[in-house]
Amino acid sequence: MGAKQIKWTGIELDGREWFVAASEKGVCRIIFPHEGLEHWGTWFARNASQGVLQEDKKAIASTGVLEKLQAYFAGEPVGFTDIPLDLIGTPFQKKVWQALGDVPYGQTRTYGDIAAAVGRPAASRAIGAASGANPIPIILPCHRIISKAGKLTGFRGGLNMKKKLLELEGIAGTLEAGHARFQF
Repeated sequence: MGAKQIKWTGIELDGREWFVAASEKGVCRIIFPHEGLEHWGTWFARNASQGVLQEDKKAIASTGVLEKLQAYFAGEPVGFTDIPLDLIGTPFQKKVWQALGDVPYGQTRTYGDIAAAVGRPAASRAIGAASGANPIPIILPCHRIISKAGKLTGFRGGLNMKKKLLELEGIAGTLEAGHARFQF
């Protein structure tokens, strides 16, 4: 078997550059603007070290992900279920990430809800760790996961980004982040 082919491209979303990568199977990584390509290099070395990394906007666009991400950031209620994915992680992580993908647009779930969904009701902390390692944020919406107290917690993109993504989805109510309250 040959080396894994990973294609990538940058995309401007909300005035900042994000990066999207895909293997021959599907989208395998979305990189937040604050992470940059150097973060991608670390992830690539750890998860696809025998692969070939190549910039190829056309290949990424052919998955449909770029168009859907732009629509999402324009405030459109977008579903990503038709985007092909290549989940690279442990079996437990993949199970958690698939459960994240089941959380509907405009809704939130708690870490406990996801733990129950994957058949591990006492594993909220492990769910948080797997969610934090989610390589495909937005598509697998870890930003929709909140604490059982309704607080914004633990998001690799930062709590301000989490708040912004939830606002884009029009989620109403009051959620907390630490001691600061966010009104939606």
